[in-house]
Amino acid sequence: MPTISRREFVRVSGIYTAAGFLSAAIVELRADPLDLPIGCQIWPVRRMVAKDFPGTIKQLAYAGFQTVELCSPVGYSDSGFAGLAKYKGAELRSILRDAGLSCVSSHFTIAELRNNQEDRIAWAKDVGLTQMIVPSLDGPAKPTMDDVKRAAEEYNKFGERAAKAGIQQGLHNEDFELTMVDGKRTYDLLFDLLDPALVKFQFQISTISRGYDAAAYFTKYPGRFISMHVQGWSRKTRKIMAVGRDTLDWKKIFATARTGGIKNYFVEMDLDLMKASVPYLRSLHV
Repeated sequence: MPTISRREFVRVSGIYTAAGFLSAAIVELRADPLDLPIGCQIWPVRRMVAKDFPGTIKQLAYAGFQTVELCSPVGYSDSGFAGLAKYKGAELRSILRDAGLSCVSSHFTIAELRNNQEDRIAWAKDVGLTQMIVPSLDGPAKPTMDDVKRAAEEYNKFGERAAKAGIQQGLHNEDFELTMVDGKRTYDLLFDLLDPALVKFQFQISTISRGYDAAAYFTKYPGRFISMHVQGWSRKTRKIMAVGRDTLDWKKIFATARTGGIKNYFVEMDLDLMKASVPYLRSLHV
């Protein structure tokens, strides 16, 4: 089966009117499971963000989300996030705070860090972030062991610079991380090559479609993770579904997430599916 990236898993089905969205009842704010706030990645609503960031944030809060993960306006400028650059870090904090949302994490492309990591760290600190996540190290489609080693060496250096500024660098698992080298998963090789003190991992639950089982990884690599992107997945239909309406064992996933070191999680799917996942997550006790 060809690589299924994050962008292939999220299905944005257009702009939702504020009136219809805001008609949803305000849910009781609770922090279940793991006593963590229910979060969402902002990527699936990027078209809404491009038109009205403050309004979108308010709508996400009304849907029951308590924390969001951003995408950098520099690295994701062509994906609907360029408009965030008009806000100073303090203004972004204020918009989020006024909506009752927290934000400690954002995605940054590896190219951003290569071009000017110091500037991106400064922006992160202005916004109040403590985590900078890279979606992929962007290595070749058919890497050699040397390619993986070079990528890991570079990212360890980025992690060291971020750590000195009080920021935790993290790695998501996209295309490059799902490749194979000499019969071994590049992802597993990176756990050996990346410094545990400098780089944590963000797990994409939907990579179950490629055989990457979240619970197995959380158990195999205790303390190496910092967050996860949450998608429901049906083994029967092989399609993304709302969390709790799928075939995944979420009690097991969240229970092992403690072992993995998960500090936060972000639902990331089509907007309707994200909204439909909130009631289940609010009722799930682990």
